[in-house]
Amino acid sequence: MALFHVARYGGLEEAGEEAEADGRARALLERLRCRARERQLQKQQPQQEPSQQEPAEEAPQTAQAAGKRRRRPRRTRRREGGGTPGDPQMLPGKRRKTDSENAGAESKEREPEDESVGAEDAGPPEGSPEEAPGPSAHPLVLGGFGRSRTPKVQPFLPVWLAQPSCVGKNVTEGQVSIEDIPEVHPDLQKKLHAQGISSYFPVQAAVIPALLESTACGFLVSRGGYRPSDLCVSAPTGSGKTLAFVIPVVQALLHRAVCQVRALVVLPTKELAQQVSKVFNVYTDATPLRVALVTGQKSLAKEQESLMQKTPHGFRCLADIVVATPGRLVDHIDQTPGFSLQHLRFLIIDEADRMIDSMHQSWLPRVMAAAFPGEGTKGPLALLQRTQLQAVTAASISCPQMPLQKLLFSATLTQNPEKLQQLGLYQPRLFSTGSAPGGPRDPDVDEDRDSGGKYTFPAGLTHHYIPCSLRLKPLVILHLILEMNFSRVLCFTNSRENSHRLFLLVQAFGGVTVAEFSSRYGPGQRKTILKQFEQGKIQLLISTDATARGIDVQGVQLVLNYDAPQYLRTYVHRVGRTARAGKSGQAFTLLLKVQERRFLRMLEEGGVPGLERHDTPSELLQPLVPRYEAALSQLERAVKEERRQKEA
Repeated sequence: MALFHVARYGGLEEAGEEAEADGRARALLERLRCRARERQLQKQQPQQEPSQQEPAEEAPQTAQAAGKRRRRPRRTRRREGGGTPGDPQMLPGKRRKTDSENAGAESKEREPEDESVGAEDAGPPEGSPEEAPGPSAHPLVLGGFGRSRTPKVQPFLPVWLAQPSCVGKNVTEGQVSIEDIPEVHPDLQKKLHAQGISSYFPVQAAVIPALLESTACGFLVSRGGYRPSDLCVSAPTGSGKTLAFVIPVVQALLHRAVCQVRALVVLPTKELAQQVSKVFNVYTDATPLRVALVTGQKSLAKEQESLMQKTPHGFRCLADIVVATPGRLVDHIDQTPGFSLQHLRFLIIDEADRMIDSMHQSWLPRVMAAAFPGEGTKGPLALLQRTQLQAVTAASISCPQMPLQKLLFSATLTQNPEKLQQLGLYQPRLFSTGSAPGGPRDPDVDEDRDSGGKYTFPAGLTHHYIPCSLRLKPLVILHLILEMNFSRVLCFTNSRENSHRLFLLVQAFGGVTVAEFSSRYGPGQRKTILKQFEQGKIQLLISTDATARGIDVQGVQLVLNYDAPQYLRTYVHRVGRTARAGKSGQAFTLLLKVQERRFLRMLEEGGVPGLERHDTPSELLQPLVPRYEAALSQLERAVKEERRQKEA
């Protein structure tokens, strides 16, 4: 739709007052008039061809007649603009300037004339009045722009990130028998069978041979004398990542002669460190290898006794494998006499994305400084001390030294090269169950993969969300637990305060054995609560995100998000507490109306498969309302009592 047309008025011009610029403007204006007249004639007589012998005077007469017919509406337009052709304030000079400007504006709206049309052919006779053309056949249209979605820019990634070694995410499919990987030591195969494991999951079948290949010539010297590549593993929760590094590390250290810290496992939480230490103890049993756990649950002196022993000739190391949290590890590097990482062969960083976020604690530079002492080291073994290579040259590898290999594991491993650069990886290799942005896709593998998803989820996990109001959230939680009657339900909140109040409310409601898991309790109490939950003595465990990272609680059938997670990474780790090791599980998230749009978009971008809406009609909640209101009153009294005790 045309919004406006520019109307012009001609006036008598005296030849003596014309300037050279005005002459060019009139010539251009007349050329445009001729083109407008031709279009008008073609529109009036579309079936007839114009005669080639038409008199030259006919076109000007037609134009003058058309100009007279259109003169009245142009006066109206000028009058609306604040002036009339006969207004004494409108001087001839100003009219000429206005006509020139309008001609320039109109020339931008119209298509250029062919160069064959000359200025003298289009120019009017001297002293003849100028006539304004009619509206254009194709007026300028303002607006009407269609909305289109801007395509997402694919990041430019290093080759190892853009082209990972693809691994199937479905642990129930593509399993490999233990006997099909003969590189694993027979003693370790027997222990696997004793634990009820007869086949490897896809991640384990891919990572274990790659790690054993780098230690084929022993852990002191890598294959061919070259430094082995660092490994990064990104796989869903419950896919067997822990066993993927426990088996090759234990096998590589089986034939060690002197006890030294050869493997260091760094984890973000004490509970996760306990779990990994327990797995190492299972597979190092009946071997000379020793495992030490340093997380701060014991005093520093007790942990020092498990790490070092003082002898008349100095200090003797008592641990081959150390499982630690970052803060406690730095404490031992600074304060434990004789504690050394100069013989470290494997640095394993579990939950790597969270460990990268904690780099502000500077734990990794401290570990690297302890693993690579300065060049001024003196002593009888100074020639055997390794140094950190700045660049790989023929001279730098002429003296073989024991390499340090870094192993990263996470379900939400970042693909940001800038963050990964902080780890100082050497020729890294990535094993991933999902496609990296911008990387090539293998159609055979992509059939087993979520299309376009940022993270991958266990195949047996179903996702639901429940729209509800803030007032009814506790009542919906109680309804789900009582209706589904699951034996182990894990409920997450965003704060310790919400966790505690929900615990008091459910406890006052009755009918459900409930416990709270948060930083309100010490490490020993949390360990006891987790053990009771695994044994089925606790039906509902209300927790903060302290248990969302890597904790493998057997038999969790349902995960409830009482508070919606703010980040996709948090959601991945929360719901990953169920549907582990190929089993099935369900995840429900309670959403307020203001949270629904953002949360659904976040999960869509993350590749969550088959998110289902689950409504809870008020008729189903009505029978629980009397007990719920009584529990709310009891909760109010309990909170007031706690405040009174805190103030006292």
